[in-house]
Amino acid sequence: MMNKLLQPAGWLPPKGYANGIAARGTQIFVGGQIGWNGQQQFETDDFIAQCGQALRNIAEVLREAGAGPEHMVRMTWYITDRDEYNARLSELGPVYRDAMGRNFPAMTCVQVAALVEARAKVEIEVTAVLPD
Repeated sequence: MMNKLLQPAGWLPPKGYANGIAARGTQIFVGGQIGWNGQQQFETDDFIAQCGQALRNIAEVLREAGAGPEHMVRMTWYITDRDEYNARLSELGPVYRDAMGRNFPAMTCVQVAALVEARAKVEIEVTAVLPD
C-alpha cells in the first residue's frame, strides 16, 4: 500500500502540502538538513539556494534508505525569515519540485529566532515511510 492522502470532505485542498497522510511500513527519520553541502560548507547565503541544497540533502539521505521523495509523509521547515519565505514562494516552488518532484507531504513551517549554524537560513526535517 502506498501512502494515502487524508483530505476531509468539503475542505479546500491545500497548496504545496497535504493535510494528512496515512502510511504503513519502515519509518525513516531524516534529521534537520540545512543549506550546506556534504562537506558541511555553505556555498551561498541566498535563501532559495540554501533551500535547494537542504532539499537535495534530504533526497540523498532518503536514497540511503532505499526511499525517495515519494515516501515522505511529514516535513517540518524551520526558517529564520517568514517575510522572505512568503515573498519568494514563486521562486521556491520550482526549486522544491526539482529536488522533490510533485510529492507534497503533511507540512509545518515555523519561523525561529536562529538556527545552530549561524549562516543557515532554513532547516528541514522529514519523516518518510517505505511501504512493506
